[in-house]
Amino acid sequence: MTMSVVVKLGTSSVTDSTGGVDYDVLVNIAADVVQLKQQGWTVIVVTSGAITAGWTEVGGGMDRPTDAATLQAVSAVGQPLLMHAWRNAFAEVGTAVGQVLLAPLDFSHRGQYLHARGTLESLHALGVVAIVNENDAVADEEIRFGDNDRLAALVANLVGASHLVLLTDTDGLLTADPRFDPSATLIEEVSAIDTDLVEVAGTSGSAVGSGGMASKLAAARMATWSGITTVIAPARARTPLQKALREKTGFGTTFHPRAERLSARKSWIAFAVASRGVVFINEGALAALENDGRSLLRVGVTSVEGDFVDGDAVDIKGPEGQIVAKGLVRAGAEGWRDGDDVMVHRDDLVLLRRA
Repeated sequence: MTMSVVVKLGTSSVTDSTGGVDYDVLVNIAADVVQLKQQGWTVIVVTSGAITAGWTEVGGGMDRPTDAATLQAVSAVGQPLLMHAWRNAFAEVGTAVGQVLLAPLDFSHRGQYLHARGTLESLHALGVVAIVNENDAVADEEIRFGDNDRLAALVANLVGASHLVLLTDTDGLLTADPRFDPSATLIEEVSAIDTDLVEVAGTSGSAVGSGGMASKLAAARMATWSGITTVIAPARARTPLQKALREKTGFGTTFHPRAERLSARKSWIAFAVASRGVVFINEGALAALENDGRSLLRVGVTSVEGDFVDGDAVDIKGPEGQIVAKGLVRAGAEGWRDGDDVMVHRDDLVLLRRA
Protein backbone atom coordinates (compact mmCIF):
# COMPACT_ATOMS: atom_id res chain seq x y z
CA MET A 1 0.00 0.00 0.00
CA THR A 2 1.40 3.40 -0.99
CA MET A 3 1.72 6.32 1.39
CA SER A 4 -1.67 7.89 0.90
CA VAL A 5 -3.93 9.76 3.28
CA VAL A 6 -7.45 11.11 3.27
CA VAL A 7 -7.82 14.07 5.61
CA LYS A 8 -11.25 15.26 6.72
CA LEU A 9 -12.08 18.59 8.36
CA GLY A 10 -15.42 19.10 10.10
CA THR A 11 -17.62 22.17 9.99
CA SER A 12 -16.42 23.49 13.34
CA SER A 13 -12.82 23.28 12.09
CA VAL A 14 -13.23 25.12 8.78
CA THR A 15 -15.58 27.87 10.02
CA ASP A 16 -15.09 30.55 12.65
CA SER A 17 -17.35 31.80 15.45
CA THR A 18 -19.40 33.88 13.00
CA GLY A 19 -20.00 30.94 10.65
CA GLY A 20 -17.71 32.21 7.94
CA VAL A 21 -14.82 30.21 6.48
CA ASP A 22 -11.79 30.23 8.80
CA TYR A 23 -9.16 31.02 6.20
CA ASP A 24 -6.22 30.68 8.60
CA VAL A 25 -7.10 27.02 9.21
CA LEU A 26 -7.32 26.35 5.49
CA VAL A 27 -3.93 27.97 4.82
CA ASN A 28 -2.35 25.91 7.61
CA ILE A 29 -3.79 22.69 6.17
CA ALA A 30 -2.80 23.61 2.60
CA ALA A 31 0.83 24.12 3.64
CA ASP A 32 0.75 20.84 5.55
CA VAL A 33 -0.68 18.97 2.56
CA VAL A 34 1.94 20.33 0.16
CA GLN A 35 4.78 19.35 2.50
CA LEU A 36 3.37 15.82 2.66
CA LYS A 37 3.13 15.68 -1.12
CA GLN A 38 6.79 16.68 -1.33
CA GLN A 39 7.58 13.76 0.98
CA GLY A 40 5.86 11.35 -1.41
CA TRP A 41 2.37 11.20 0.08
CA THR A 42 -0.83 11.19 -1.93
CA VAL A 43 -3.34 13.45 -0.15
CA ILE A 44 -7.10 13.90 -0.61
CA VAL A 45 -9.00 16.50 1.43
CA VAL A 46 -12.61 15.94 2.53
CA THR A 47 -14.22 19.16 3.74
CA SER A 48 -17.45 20.06 5.49
CA GLY A 49 -18.77 23.58 6.07
CA ALA A 50 -20.84 24.44 2.97
CA ILE A 51 -24.18 24.75 4.78
CA THR A 52 -22.77 26.85 7.62
CA ALA A 53 -20.90 29.14 5.24
CA GLY A 54 -23.97 29.45 3.03
CA TRP A 55 -26.30 30.36 5.87
CA THR A 56 -23.85 33.00 7.09
CA GLU A 57 -24.05 34.50 3.61
CA VAL A 58 -27.85 34.53 3.18
CA GLY A 59 -29.36 33.93 6.63
CA GLY A 60 -29.30 37.54 7.79
CA GLY A 61 -28.51 36.54 11.37
CA MET A 62 -31.61 34.35 11.72
CA ASP A 63 -31.54 30.95 13.39
CA ARG A 64 -30.24 28.19 11.16
CA PRO A 65 -33.07 26.32 9.40
CA THR A 66 -33.70 22.64 10.02
CA ASP A 67 -35.79 21.53 7.04
CA ALA A 68 -33.94 19.54 4.40
CA ALA A 69 -35.03 21.57 1.38
CA THR A 70 -33.75 24.87 2.78
CA LEU A 71 -30.51 23.31 4.03
CA GLN A 72 -29.85 21.82 0.62
CA ALA A 73 -30.48 25.18 -1.04
CA VAL A 74 -28.19 26.89 1.46
CA SER A 75 -25.45 24.38 0.70
CA ALA A 76 -25.60 25.45 -2.95
CA VAL A 77 -24.76 28.98 -1.77
CA GLY A 78 -21.99 27.88 0.56
CA GLN A 79 -20.22 25.37 -1.66
CA PRO A 80 -18.63 27.92 -4.06
CA LEU A 81 -17.67 30.11 -1.08
CA LEU A 82 -15.94 27.16 0.55
CA MET A 83 -14.18 26.09 -2.64
CA HIS A 84 -13.07 29.66 -3.37
CA ALA A 85 -11.42 29.76 0.06
CA TRP A 86 -9.71 26.38 -0.48
CA ARG A 87 -8.52 27.49 -3.92
CA ASN A 88 -6.98 30.65 -2.49
CA ALA A 89 -5.40 28.79 0.42
CA PHE A 90 -3.67 26.29 -1.88
CA ALA A 91 -2.72 29.05 -4.32
CA GLU A 92 -0.56 30.51 -1.55
CA VAL A 93 1.53 27.33 -1.70
CA GLY A 94 1.44 27.03 -5.48
CA THR A 95 -0.93 24.10 -5.80
CA ALA A 96 -4.12 23.67 -7.83
CA VAL A 97 -7.27 22.08 -6.40
CA GLY A 98 -10.21 20.28 -7.95
CA GLN A 99 -13.72 19.98 -6.55
CA VAL A 100 -15.31 16.53 -6.31
CA LEU A 101 -18.91 16.39 -5.05
CA LEU A 102 -20.11 12.92 -4.08
CA ALA A 103 -23.52 11.56 -3.12
CA PRO A 104 -24.36 8.21 -1.49
CA LEU A 105 -25.38 6.81 -4.89
CA ASP A 106 -21.79 7.24 -6.07
CA PHE A 107 -20.76 4.60 -3.53
CA SER A 108 -23.75 2.24 -3.56
CA HIS A 109 -23.73 1.82 -7.35
CA ARG A 110 -20.63 -0.17 -8.31
CA GLY A 111 -20.21 1.57 -11.67
CA GLN A 112 -20.40 5.04 -10.13
CA TYR A 113 -18.00 3.89 -7.40
CA LEU A 114 -15.34 2.97 -9.97
CA HIS A 115 -15.91 6.20 -11.91
CA ALA A 116 -15.34 8.21 -8.72
CA ARG A 117 -12.09 6.35 -8.13
CA GLY A 118 -10.97 7.11 -11.67
CA THR A 119 -11.65 10.83 -11.23
CA LEU A 120 -9.63 11.00 -8.01
CA GLU A 121 -6.75 9.06 -9.55
CA SER A 122 -6.71 11.37 -12.59
CA LEU A 123 -6.62 14.48 -10.40
CA HIS A 124 -3.62 13.04 -8.56
CA ALA A 125 -1.88 12.30 -11.87
CA LEU A 126 -2.36 15.96 -12.83
CA GLY A 127 -0.78 17.12 -9.55
CA VAL A 128 -4.11 18.51 -8.38
CA VAL A 129 -5.33 18.17 -4.78
CA ALA A 130 -8.89 16.81 -4.73
CA ILE A 131 -11.24 18.67 -2.38
CA VAL A 132 -14.16 16.33 -1.71
CA ASN A 133 -17.51 17.22 -0.18
CA GLU A 134 -20.90 15.59 -0.04
CA ASN A 135 -23.24 16.83 -2.75
CA ASP A 136 -25.59 18.30 -0.13
CA ALA A 137 -27.77 20.06 -2.68
CA VAL A 138 -29.09 16.77 -4.08
CA ALA A 139 -28.26 14.10 -1.47
CA ASP A 140 -31.11 12.08 0.03
CA GLU A 141 -31.56 13.31 3.61
CA GLU A 142 -32.17 9.78 4.89
CA ILE A 143 -28.80 8.43 3.77
CA ARG A 144 -26.50 11.40 4.22
CA PHE A 145 -22.96 10.85 5.37
CA GLY A 146 -23.00 12.56 8.80
CA ASP A 147 -20.76 15.63 8.63
CA ASN A 148 -18.60 13.74 6.14
CA ASP A 149 -16.92 11.37 8.61
CA ARG A 150 -18.43 8.35 6.86
CA LEU A 151 -17.75 9.95 3.49
CA ALA A 152 -14.06 10.31 4.37
CA ALA A 153 -13.85 6.65 5.39
CA LEU A 154 -15.55 5.61 2.15
CA VAL A 155 -13.15 7.74 0.11
CA ALA A 156 -10.18 6.25 1.98
CA ASN A 157 -11.41 2.77 1.11
CA LEU A 158 -12.22 3.82 -2.45
CA VAL A 159 -8.65 4.91 -3.21
CA GLY A 160 -6.91 2.30 -1.07
CA ALA A 161 -5.47 4.86 1.34
CA SER A 162 -3.03 3.77 4.03
CA HIS A 163 -4.23 6.44 6.49
CA LEU A 164 -7.35 8.40 7.38
CA VAL A 165 -6.97 11.56 9.50
CA LEU A 166 -10.12 13.10 11.00
CA LEU A 167 -9.28 16.64 12.11
CA THR A 168 -11.64 18.14 14.66
CA ASP A 169 -11.92 20.71 17.46
CA THR A 170 -10.75 18.35 20.24
CA ASP A 171 -7.38 16.78 21.03
CA GLY A 172 -8.72 13.37 20.00
CA LEU A 173 -10.85 10.74 21.73
CA LEU A 174 -10.96 11.53 25.45
CA THR A 175 -11.87 9.33 28.42
CA ALA A 176 -14.90 11.57 29.12
CA ASP A 177 -16.60 14.73 27.90
CA PRO A 178 -14.29 17.55 29.07
CA ARG A 179 -17.28 19.93 29.32
CA PHE A 180 -18.54 17.87 32.25
CA ASP A 181 -15.42 16.09 33.49
CA PRO A 182 -12.29 18.29 33.73
CA SER A 183 -10.18 15.22 34.54
CA ALA A 184 -10.77 13.75 31.05
CA THR A 185 -7.56 12.59 29.39
CA LEU A 186 -6.54 11.66 25.85
CA ILE A 187 -6.79 8.04 24.71
CA GLU A 188 -3.64 7.77 22.59
CA GLU A 189 -4.13 4.34 20.99
CA VAL A 190 -7.09 2.07 20.21
CA SER A 191 -6.69 -1.50 18.97
CA ALA A 192 -10.41 -2.41 18.89
CA ILE A 193 -13.61 -0.36 18.95
CA ASP A 194 -15.97 -1.89 21.51
CA THR A 195 -19.24 -0.81 23.12
CA ASP A 196 -17.46 0.85 26.06
CA LEU A 197 -15.55 3.07 23.66
CA VAL A 198 -18.75 4.03 21.83
CA GLU A 199 -20.31 5.08 25.15
CA VAL A 200 -17.28 7.27 25.86
CA ALA A 201 -17.71 8.99 22.49
CA GLY A 202 -21.20 10.32 23.28
CA THR A 203 -22.83 12.68 20.80
CA SER A 204 -21.87 15.80 18.85
CA GLY A 205 -20.62 18.69 20.94
CA SER A 206 -20.77 21.17 18.09
CA ALA A 207 -23.67 23.48 17.34
CA VAL A 208 -22.79 23.65 13.65
CA GLY A 209 -21.64 20.12 12.76
CA SER A 210 -23.75 17.02 12.28
CA GLY A 211 -21.06 14.52 13.20
CA GLY A 212 -19.47 14.31 16.62
CA MET A 213 -17.13 11.77 18.19
CA ALA A 214 -19.59 8.89 17.75
CA SER A 215 -19.62 9.57 14.01
CA LYS A 216 -15.82 9.58 13.98
CA LEU A 217 -15.69 6.26 15.81
CA ALA A 218 -18.01 4.77 13.20
CA ALA A 219 -15.73 6.11 10.46
CA ALA A 220 -12.67 4.74 12.25
CA ARG A 221 -14.32 1.32 12.46
CA MET A 222 -15.05 1.35 8.74
CA ALA A 223 -11.49 2.36 7.92
CA THR A 224 -9.69 -0.01 10.29
CA TRP A 225 -11.75 -2.96 9.01
CA SER A 226 -10.35 -2.06 5.58
CA GLY A 227 -6.77 -2.05 6.90
CA ILE A 228 -6.50 1.74 7.16
CA THR A 229 -4.76 3.39 10.13
CA THR A 230 -7.01 6.16 11.45
CA VAL A 231 -6.13 9.20 13.57
CA ILE A 232 -8.48 11.70 15.25
CA ALA A 233 -6.52 14.90 15.94
CA PRO A 234 -6.91 18.67 16.53
CA ALA A 235 -7.33 20.69 13.33
CA ARG A 236 -5.89 23.93 14.67
CA ALA A 237 -2.54 22.49 15.76
CA ARG A 238 0.59 23.42 13.86
CA THR A 239 1.19 20.94 10.98
CA PRO A 240 -1.49 18.56 12.32
CA LEU A 241 -1.20 16.14 9.40
CA GLN A 242 2.52 15.57 9.73
CA LYS A 243 2.17 15.09 13.48
CA ALA A 244 -0.76 12.69 13.03
CA LEU A 245 1.17 10.56 10.55
CA ARG A 246 4.25 10.11 12.72
CA GLU A 247 4.58 6.58 14.03
CA LYS A 248 5.11 7.67 17.63
CA THR A 249 1.97 8.39 19.67
CA GLY A 250 1.13 11.44 21.77
CA PHE A 251 -0.72 13.53 19.19
CA GLY A 252 -4.37 12.67 18.74
CA THR A 253 -5.86 9.19 18.98
CA THR A 254 -4.53 6.47 16.68
CA PHE A 255 -6.78 3.54 15.71
CA HIS A 256 -4.79 0.56 14.52
CA PRO A 257 -6.12 -1.49 11.58
CA ARG A 258 -7.48 -4.99 12.04
CA ALA A 259 -5.10 -7.84 11.32
CA GLU A 260 -7.74 -9.41 9.06
CA ARG A 261 -8.56 -6.65 6.61
CA LEU A 262 -11.53 -6.79 4.28
CA SER A 263 -10.95 -6.78 0.55
CA ALA A 264 -11.94 -3.62 -1.32
CA ARG A 265 -15.07 -5.32 -2.66
CA LYS A 266 -16.17 -6.66 0.73
CA SER A 267 -15.55 -3.24 2.29
CA TRP A 268 -17.84 -1.83 -0.39
CA ILE A 269 -20.53 -4.38 0.50
CA ALA A 270 -20.15 -3.85 4.24
CA PHE A 271 -20.07 -0.07 4.37
CA ALA A 272 -20.94 1.60 1.06
CA VAL A 273 -24.07 -0.17 -0.10
CA ALA A 274 -27.36 0.63 1.64
CA SER A 275 -29.28 -2.42 2.91
CA ARG A 276 -32.63 -2.91 1.21
CA GLY A 277 -34.01 -5.48 3.61
CA VAL A 278 -33.34 -8.12 6.26
CA VAL A 279 -32.84 -11.87 5.99
CA PHE A 280 -33.40 -13.85 9.21
CA ILE A 281 -31.49 -17.12 9.63
CA ASN A 282 -31.56 -20.08 12.01
CA GLU A 283 -28.87 -21.33 14.37
CA GLY A 284 -27.53 -23.88 11.91
CA ALA A 285 -27.04 -21.27 9.20
CA LEU A 286 -25.36 -18.93 11.67
CA ALA A 287 -22.86 -21.64 12.63
CA ALA A 288 -22.19 -22.42 8.96
CA LEU A 289 -21.44 -18.76 8.23
CA GLU A 290 -19.32 -17.93 11.27
CA ASN A 291 -17.56 -21.23 11.93
CA ASP A 292 -17.26 -22.85 8.53
CA GLY A 293 -17.08 -19.89 6.13
CA ARG A 294 -20.03 -21.22 4.12
CA SER A 295 -22.48 -19.45 1.84
CA LEU A 296 -25.96 -18.71 3.17
CA LEU A 297 -28.31 -21.38 1.84
CA ARG A 298 -32.02 -20.94 1.39
CA VAL A 299 -32.72 -23.78 3.84
CA GLY A 300 -31.18 -21.71 6.64
CA VAL A 301 -33.45 -18.69 6.05
CA THR A 302 -36.50 -18.43 8.31
CA SER A 303 -38.05 -15.20 6.99
CA VAL A 304 -37.31 -11.93 5.19
CA GLU A 305 -38.28 -8.26 5.44
CA GLY A 306 -38.18 -5.52 2.82
CA ASP A 307 -38.68 -5.20 -0.93
CA PHE A 308 -35.18 -6.21 -2.04
CA VAL A 309 -34.45 -7.80 -5.40
CA ASP A 310 -31.70 -10.00 -6.77
CA GLY A 311 -28.35 -8.22 -6.30
CA ASP A 312 -29.46 -5.92 -3.47
CA ALA A 313 -27.61 -5.73 -0.16
CA VAL A 314 -29.38 -7.02 2.94
CA ASP A 315 -28.64 -7.26 6.64
CA ILE A 316 -28.49 -10.85 7.88
CA LYS A 317 -29.84 -11.37 11.39
CA GLY A 318 -29.39 -14.35 13.66
CA PRO A 319 -32.02 -16.16 15.76
CA GLU A 320 -31.87 -13.52 18.49
CA GLY A 321 -32.39 -10.63 16.04
CA GLN A 322 -28.76 -9.51 16.08
CA ILE A 323 -27.07 -8.38 12.84
CA VAL A 324 -24.38 -10.96 12.11
CA ALA A 325 -23.53 -10.26 8.47
CA LYS A 326 -24.35 -8.31 5.34
CA GLY A 327 -24.42 -9.52 1.79
CA LEU A 328 -25.75 -9.35 -1.75
CA VAL A 329 -28.73 -11.65 -2.30
CA ARG A 330 -29.26 -13.97 -5.24
CA ALA A 331 -33.04 -13.87 -4.91
CA GLY A 332 -35.62 -11.16 -4.26
CA ALA A 333 -37.99 -10.91 -1.33
CA GLU A 334 -40.89 -12.11 -3.49
CA GLY A 335 -39.43 -15.44 -4.60
CA TRP A 336 -36.74 -16.21 -2.08
CA ARG A 337 -38.12 -19.71 -1.44
CA ASP A 338 -37.64 -20.71 -5.08
CA GLY A 339 -34.65 -21.18 -7.36
CA ASP A 340 -30.99 -21.83 -6.57
CA ASP A 341 -30.09 -23.15 -3.11
CA VAL A 342 -27.69 -20.26 -2.43
CA MET A 343 -29.31 -17.14 -0.97
CA VAL A 344 -26.05 -15.21 -0.41
CA HIS A 345 -22.77 -16.58 -1.77
CA ARG A 346 -19.81 -16.39 0.60
CA ASP A 347 -17.93 -14.19 -1.90
CA ASP A 348 -20.73 -11.64 -1.52
CA LEU A 349 -21.02 -11.90 2.28
CA VAL A 350 -19.28 -10.02 5.10
CA LEU A 351 -19.34 -11.20 8.71
CA LEU A 352 -19.86 -8.24 11.03
CA ARG A 353 -19.45 -9.71 14.52
CA ARG A 354 -15.73 -10.43 14.30
CA ALA A 355 -13.75 -7.62 15.89
